[in-house]
Amino acid sequence: MGIAEVFGLLGGLALFLYGMQMMSDGLEDAAGNRMKKILERLTANRFLGVAVGAGITAVIQSSSATTVMVVGFVNSGIMTLKQAVWIIMGANIGTTITAQLITLDVGMMAPLLAFLGVAMIVFLKMPKLHYIGKIMAGFGILFIGMDMMGTAMEPLEQSETFISMMTTFSNPILGILGGTLFTALVQSSSAAVGILQALAGSGLIPFSSAVFVLFGSNIGTCITAVLAAIGTNRAAKRTTIIHLLFNVIGTIVFTILCVSMPVAGWVASLTPGNAVAQIANMHTIFNVATTCLLIPFGGLMASFAEKILPDIKNEARTSSLSLLTEEYRRGSITLGASAVHTDLLAQEIRRMITLAGENTRRAYGAVLSGSTASLAQVNETEELIDGLNKEISHYISKILVENRSGENVADIEQYFLITGNAERIGDHATNIAGYTKTIESKSITFSEQAYTELKQMCSITTRAIDRVLTCGEDATRCLSEIEAMEQEMDDMTKAYRDLHLERMRQGKCSEEACILYSELLTDFERIGDHILNIAQAYSRIHYRA
Repeated sequence: MGIAEVFGLLGGLALFLYGMQMMSDGLEDAAGNRMKKILERLTANRFLGVAVGAGITAVIQSSSATTVMVVGFVNSGIMTLKQAVWIIMGANIGTTITAQLITLDVGMMAPLLAFLGVAMIVFLKMPKLHYIGKIMAGFGILFIGMDMMGTAMEPLEQSETFISMMTTFSNPILGILGGTLFTALVQSSSAAVGILQALAGSGLIPFSSAVFVLFGSNIGTCITAVLAAIGTNRAAKRTTIIHLLFNVIGTIVFTILCVSMPVAGWVASLTPGNAVAQIANMHTIFNVATTCLLIPFGGLMASFAEKILPDIKNEARTSSLSLLTEEYRRGSITLGASAVHTDLLAQEIRRMITLAGENTRRAYGAVLSGSTASLAQVNETEELIDGLNKEISHYISKILVENRSGENVADIEQYFLITGNAERIGDHATNIAGYTKTIESKSITFSEQAYTELKQMCSITTRAIDRVLTCGEDATRCLSEIEAMEQEMDDMTKAYRDLHLERMRQGKCSEEACILYSELLTDFERIGDHILNIAQAYSRIHYRA
């Protein structure tokens, strides 16, 4: 195999992977928001869960991406472990779609499809036509890459070394190990199976040996979810155990069947003489049969995972966005799947606003009591808010840098604004709580009227934060109510300043109390501004039925 063939093989592989990602992005852009709604309406019904997992994975064409998403959802509490079991089973079925698409013999049509798709992307302006163009172009480029790889590998038919290496895969253990390692390396079972189809199509590996490599690829794809679970809570780690368990059990069962029975021969007889289709069919049969075998035992699998990783008391729920950001960095998840992950982003932002609201209540309570007893808890919560702000900002920045257009990106820009304002509310709450140090050390007391005003500040501030947390449900009405509340807060600030000045003239408050009260009014007014900014951003987000 000369240098020209090596370059041809690498170029073909590059086109194959790029075409697969391009087609995946186009499909997901066209259907991503519908997938989000499907997830939102997910029930505990096992068959519906399997169908949802298969459908989402068929669209984004990556069981790794679906599984990492599920790990994130379980970690953040959006999804239960039992729901995750069915999604993972379905994801393994959905990932076989790519292999089945590769079996289509488009031949001379591939360059034409690529040309028409690129033309639609370049010359047409309608977003929906762009999505169709991406799908067509990706489909064509994928097959051009397959053809290039097949041509480049033809000289290997004469290589005794390569033939000897492929022959070793007839050993089930070596074949499974080889498939596992290669798929773990490329972190995509779809890509690994596609390359295996190219080898089989060129006659470089017999189907009887390819099946064991195929089984190993199903185990290797779990490595992405395993990496994603690092740093998450126990529930998320259990999700990866279930994913790995599913594929290991399937591999053991099918390896025994292939060794003891002519299963491979029966699958080959379905499409005689077509090694590419044979591999695709075995891939589909493996995952469908394993799902049918294990679906009655999904609850037991979840219980088994819980026994391996039992609960830890007072375990903090970590942010799921850091693991998704890391998957983006490694390229394990395409940015085309961002529409699905927007649900997770919205969930973490709501969590951040909730924490800011809790700290605001705590801060006013500390000032009213004049005690620093709760200051440590306020500071601890503020650190968590800052940590969430960092993770969310990194996640959003990654998406905005690499994906600069589309409705979902416009929504994500609004989420970025919401995050910044939520973080500022947390800062003002910390400022308010910090005043207790001076109150306690100097034994400062406020007048009865000032205490009443502080209670009213706390009441309307926390009511406004609670209301803004529901803005996604009725953004227009929510904005109108928040605008009224913010105006009331401005009016209260002005009125309280006037009353405060009058108390100062009458000598009813000390110098330290006057300064602190003035600072409290400033923080109060600015919190109102940030709440209004959040409501305005929510009103600009496209909530779709």
